[in-house]
Amino acid sequence: MNIRSLTRGDGVVIGAAVLLFIASFLDTFDGSGDDIPNAWDNLGLVMSMYVGGIIGAVLIVISRALPQPPKLIGLDVAQLGVGLTIFAAWTSFWSIIDPLGAVEELFGAFGSSEPDAGAGLILGLIAALLLAAAALATPLVPALKAALVGAPRPAAPQPYGAQPPGGYGYPGAGAQAPFGASQPQPGQPGAPFGGGQPQQPQQAQAAPQPPAGDFSPFWFAVPVARPLFAEDGSQSTIAELAPGTWYLAVEQRGANLVAQTQDGRRGVLQDTTGIQRG
Repeated sequence: MNIRSLTRGDGVVIGAAVLLFIASFLDTFDGSGDDIPNAWDNLGLVMSMYVGGIIGAVLIVISRALPQPPKLIGLDVAQLGVGLTIFAAWTSFWSIIDPLGAVEELFGAFGSSEPDAGAGLILGLIAALLLAAAALATPLVPALKAALVGAPRPAAPQPYGAQPPGGYGYPGAGAQAPFGASQPQPGQPGAPFGGGQPQQPQQAQAAPQPPAGDFSPFWFAVPVARPLFAEDGSQSTIAELAPGTWYLAVEQRGANLVAQTQDGRRGVLQDTTGIQRG
């Protein structure tokens, strides 16, 4: 399980689930005394609104953290989790409109007024609506798709340990040239020629991509989740690169990169725009 693949939207989902759990222990109705029930005194309410929403949040987080999310009854766990959060919000809305349901007739029969919704239902409604909104908006809003936890820079590239600290592609080595830009070679502006002083830099021009033979592996991270396609040229997805995680580029094929995931799988990254080099 990789918690660094969680997004900001997942953080909102987790926070809303915690708020929903706290609300389940607060009074369901407004009043004074020690005998006012909370959600745990009403099995139907607590299981549909509170526990249902919390389970939905757990399924969403699990689907994001696992490299291969499992399926339940043929559905992706993320889809099932989103459905549960919507159901929890639906239940909370109608519960706060009619807190007692059919039981309110008993209050009239005994000459007492119907109590208002308590803090448990009010806070539960806010948490359930926030939970459902975050679950639905995370795949759509770029700000919510950003990584929740930044990726730590690895001490050294594991699959390719030949380069020394501070070498090409080593995370933490300082500023690197943009992907596709070549390094100055002897005889080019800004590079030493014959052991002498560097020549005066000329006007910057776009540098061509280096040939495949000059490629050196480097670490990179993606700004948003992007698919990794099979190396055979098909459009089948073998993995999804998540923001906040470092991956190793092992080969360049034109504008594409052959990337290796942390569990050793290799595939082609077709969209390399905006990647962050280590």
